Amino acid sequence: MADFRTGLTQWARKRSIWVFHVNAASCNGCDIEILAALTPRYDAERLGVELVPSPRHADVLLVTGTLNPLMRDRLKTVYEQIPEPRHVVAIGACALGGGVMKDCYNVGHGIDSAIPVDLYIPGCPPRPEAIIYGILKLVTGIPDPIITGEANVG
Repeated sequence: MADFRTGLTQWARKRSIWVFHVNAASCNGCDIEILAALTPRYDAERLGVELVPSPRHADVLLVTGTLNPLMRDRLKTVYEQIPEPRHVVAIGACALGGGVMKDCYNVGHGIDSAIPVDLYIPGCPPRPEAIIYGILKLVTGIPDPIITGEANVG
């Protein structure tokens, strides 16, 4: 019975993606594009993508901006608050490697130097369509135990 519950939970998570957004010192260009993806024009909610106010409710962590020394520990804390299985999406050129602020004195090498990243969405800023496509590709890559037969129903 426990295997069936686990399979059912994974099935539900694939169809209801709850995301939490962290702005790690960015110019807000990527933040605006994330919010645009959630508006009725692009309507990511019809695909199950829901922005939640707490990392404890999230399945996916969306990170934008550069990683500076002050934000490194805070980002790790937020990452650890997300329940397993958790996924991280680095959005924008700054989150990937510093972007236009790469050679500044307080800019790190990218989000992946602090926490593991599952998906990178490049761009400065990336379009809302790219963000939605990336999140859906991340979620469709998660194995479905009910369809693959890994969940033990009986």
